[in-house]
Amino acid sequence: TKISGFPSSPPVAGVLPAAEMANKLVSDMCLPPHLAHLLAARRLTTAKDVLSLPEVELMSLLDAGLATARDAVCRVSEFACPPCQTALALLEERVRLGGGGRLATTLCGLDEALGGGIPLGKLTEVVGPSGIGKTQFCLKLALLATLPECYGGLNGRVVYIDTESKFSSRRMIEIGQKSFPQIFRQEGLAQKMAGRILVMRPASLSDFTKRYIFPTLNQWIVEG
Repeated sequence: TKISGFPSSPPVAGVLPAAEMANKLVSDMCLPPHLAHLLAARRLTTAKDVLSLPEVELMSLLDAGLATARDAVCRVSEFACPPCQTALALLEERVRLGGGGRLATTLCGLDEALGGGIPLGKLTEVVGPSGIGKTQFCLKLALLATLPECYGGLNGRVVYIDTESKFSSRRMIEIGQKSFPQIFRQEGLAQKMAGRILVMRPASLSDFTKRYIFPTLNQWIVEG
């Protein structure tokens, strides 16, 4: 991510959200006293204040030369942005911190490739050509999420946003009967699991926010 507003400044790579980097306070950056006082006097209090200004405007505002303006940009960039990291370093950090658990898909090859299943607490995108089985896979994941923990599930609830009207209760039951016959033979358990899946079919984004987010989804979460 390049946060500097100057084309001549070197890019600074990082992994923090842009808003978090931009809102870092200049007063917390341990800048040289003369530079800190100069920026404070001009009410440049955050990294965004300094780095979003054109070079000429910053020179004029600081009443300083090009060297001083560029020095301010470089120093603020160093404090505002995290250091460069390799992909290996990011992977090692993720392993060290732990992934927060995974939901096994019961597909051995896929679970092995994913390191145990779908990671929890993260956004996972399933991509593939038409007819490859993405919808069937999502139906199975919905069942797995509502499955009792003693059977390897999460015993949770699911919000299924169906923008293509492809959700099929009948197909989901068929998948459940084939994948988890011991569960679907228990009277009432399949109905209980199905009751934990909220299916939404919004016609548009505005329809989704107006009709479902407020108040349907909020009420469903509270009641749950």
